[in-house]
Amino acid sequence: MKKKNVLFITQSGLIAALYVALTLVFAPISFGEIQIRIAESLTILPMFTPAAIPGLFIGCLLGNFMGGAVLPDVIFGSLATLIGALFTRKLRKTSPFIACLPPIISNTVIVPLVLRFAYGLNLPIIWMAFTVAVGEIIGCGVLGCALYFALNKRKEFIFHSESYE
Repeated sequence: MKKKNVLFITQSGLIAALYVALTLVFAPISFGEIQIRIAESLTILPMFTPAAIPGLFIGCLLGNFMGGAVLPDVIFGSLATLIGALFTRKLRKTSPFIACLPPIISNTVIVPLVLRFAYGLNLPIIWMAFTVAVGEIIGCGVLGCALYFALNKRKEFIFHSESYE
């Protein structure tokens, strides 16, 4: 196996494992109609490496499954993270304040629908969208941008995304 494939798989696996760990450690605030998922701070990582895209998707999938989410949440919540990661990667040459918007938007649109139709919550969709957006702004926006600035100073030692492209 080529060195770049091993690096890609290793980075994806580590990101997935970190996402799962953060989701489960912070489980009391990671699930529900009012949630701040600390693991969503990792959605800024596609700015550094394409390996973050499958890592985030698999991490969210496993985190939701292991956290006891129902199947539609496991599927559609993970797809929201995947969509966010793909568009964050496309915005990697912009500022992190712009690049963190796709996961915020995708989760704000998808998660309230999951809460309504998969969990039967009868709260207004607009209210659930608001609460999810606030949690995503904290997780992706504030914590994600903080992570970006911390890693950006050391990215040459951590990520080698130029070897993939």
